[in-house]
Amino acid sequence: MVYFVATPIGNLKEITFRAVEVLKDADAIFCEDTRHSLPLLRHYGIDKPLYSYHKYNEKGSLEFVLQMAESKNIAVISDAGMPCISDPGNLLVNALNSRSIEYTVVSGASAFVNAFVLSGFSVPFTFAGFLPEKNADRKRYIGKLDDTNTLIFYLSVHDIVKDRDFLLEHLGDRRVCLVKEISKLHEKARFSMLSEIEDDSKGEFVLVVEGKPRVPDWEGLTPVQHVNLLIEQGSDKNTAIKTVARLRGVNKNEIYRLAVNNE
Repeated sequence: MVYFVATPIGNLKEITFRAVEVLKDADAIFCEDTRHSLPLLRHYGIDKPLYSYHKYNEKGSLEFVLQMAESKNIAVISDAGMPCISDPGNLLVNALNSRSIEYTVVSGASAFVNAFVLSGFSVPFTFAGFLPEKNADRKRYIGKLDDTNTLIFYLSVHDIVKDRDFLLEHLGDRRVCLVKEISKLHEKARFSMLSEIEDDSKGEFVLVVEGKPRVPDWEGLTPVQHVNLLIEQGSDKNTAIKTVARLRGVNKNEIYRLAVNNE
């Protein structure tokens, strides 16, 4: 059995009882950086064989993990938060699934969820993670995102200005919430315009970008075309007329008159 276990993103106390139990019962733990994970494990008295499993050795280590998972209980953790969320794990999940090896997720923290709640922005949201490194890949990536959704990005301190300028060019100036030190003593959620984000000295950040206002799918249609669109979508005529009148803020008799005159 393989357990993908969420670990604290800041405060070491923010870990579930189940997560601690699973880590204590595991035969081995795979983590991104053993040096980073050891303080957490020692804090909870967990002493298990520890193996590195990060983005640079993920493919090469895959078969070793799978072989061990066939007969042992394995825990997979990242440096912070939930494995597979901008961290290694997806390849393993797919391989486990293809070989019918049991696996599950042990719930817990994920930085983008905390940041979204702190921002107060609206759903739906899109978690975009880190932007690709190459500019051409960045342009393709940003072009696939629905920017009417709230967009959530991870930013490295080394790229914060570069990422800000790229997003400003492709999204325009938006209201944003930049969150750092999540769940730690000096946690901050800074609200500003995208253009006002400044360089920072250290840390990783979560940037929540407010979505662009949605354009109604009937904008540009005449009232009669709007009625016909709703009828094509399954509304009866009277309901369509009432809906058009409400959305456009006009008297329903006026919409009825226009619809009858165009029959």
